[in-house]
Amino acid sequence: MPIKLVLAVFLLVQTGLALAAPKIQFWRMDNGVRVYFVENHDLPLLDISVDFSAGYSRDPADKAGRAALAHHMLARGAGGLNEEEISKRMADVGAQLSGGFDADRAGVGLRTLSSARERDQALDVMARIIQQPEFPESVIQREKARTIAGIKEAETQPDHIAAKTFMALLYGKHPYGLQSSGEVATVSALTRQDLQDFYRDHYRADNAQVAIMGDVTAEQARAIVTQLTAKLPRGNAAQPLPPVALKIKAETRRIAHPATQAHILMGIPGIKRDDPDYFALYVGNYVLGGGGFDSRLIDEVRQKRGLAYSAYSYFMPMKQEGPFQIGLQTKRDQADQALAVVRDTVRRYVAEGPSEAELKQAKNNIIGGFPLRIDSNRKILDYLVAIGFYGLPLSYLDDFSAKVEKVSVADIKAAFARRVDPDAMVTVLVAADGPAK
Repeated sequence: MPIKLVLAVFLLVQTGLALAAPKIQFWRMDNGVRVYFVENHDLPLLDISVDFSAGYSRDPADKAGRAALAHHMLARGAGGLNEEEISKRMADVGAQLSGGFDADRAGVGLRTLSSARERDQALDVMARIIQQPEFPESVIQREKARTIAGIKEAETQPDHIAAKTFMALLYGKHPYGLQSSGEVATVSALTRQDLQDFYRDHYRADNAQVAIMGDVTAEQARAIVTQLTAKLPRGNAAQPLPPVALKIKAETRRIAHPATQAHILMGIPGIKRDDPDYFALYVGNYVLGGGGFDSRLIDEVRQKRGLAYSAYSYFMPMKQEGPFQIGLQTKRDQADQALAVVRDTVRRYVAEGPSEAELKQAKNNIIGGFPLRIDSNRKILDYLVAIGFYGLPLSYLDDFSAKVEKVSVADIKAAFARRVDPDAMVTVLVAADGPAK
């Protein structure tokens, strides 16, 4: 066999092996912390995420913004270190702190070199942040002022106004309808005691999971989890969120604004992350509005009529039913025309489903692009977090392509018929000319 051919075959095999789904290990610590771990020694890096059921859906309406501010304050003084010292110690070893925060969860992330000095110093700082936050009063007042200024600025932006109104119409009094950063009045009223109470109630071992990806052994990973969580109190696991009302009142809300572009959002409550219709809806939505220039919304709204640069749709599955959302921006005087096109496109798609050709193209693109979803430690870490937090099977990454390939046109039609009622959606138009329709 020619040398070049041998080399090509070797590289192909090696690429296939490199892109194989990682082996995920799981265990539960004695204090109740759940651990998801992938061992990989290809790079001298360690990525960690410690996550809690402590997102903004855990706020009551009169304390909206408390969860976000508590999460933000974790690294603003902890374990005898002020925020400058925390920053310097991390910079000294080239480590990076990060954070994830949404309606369901709050997390603290770390990327560090796996060599002993760098790893140990970074983990020491992370352990203090997670287990010994101090919530210094002067910093709380400063960050409250910054948050309030940010809220006031956001309230002038058409995209924020549209999103806020959309979520309020979609979820009513359900916690998912709250603003993640809160309102001016609620943030202004927050006290240090409020933040300490929230931390005490939600940042507990029983309410935590740790995801670890990188250059350590399982034994070292266990020691790391102990270091990061041993001082967390134990209690009861987080209570389930209240159910989402799936049957909502169809409503169109038009909001005046001087922007030159109209912002349009429409949708309904969608699905939970572990819903059995997930893959049918995921693949089906790729055809409808999730596949960029391959999607019907782009074809109808942009390609055929030039009404918008972009139009999209997506499902955002969460602990409870997250939103199914469709969105676009267009000229003010074209808003109603564009909205009519979108509504007609959605109705036809729900009634007919995709063609076999559209489905084949969607599957090819999704499966073909899947290796790029797991081609870095950080991306794999994100999957570990999702697998753990939403109770997905450890084989999720191994099964992904097969699950996509299995989806049929009939599966998509049935799933959309169950989950998407085109006549039961809420619609928000900001900065659109003309009467509501």
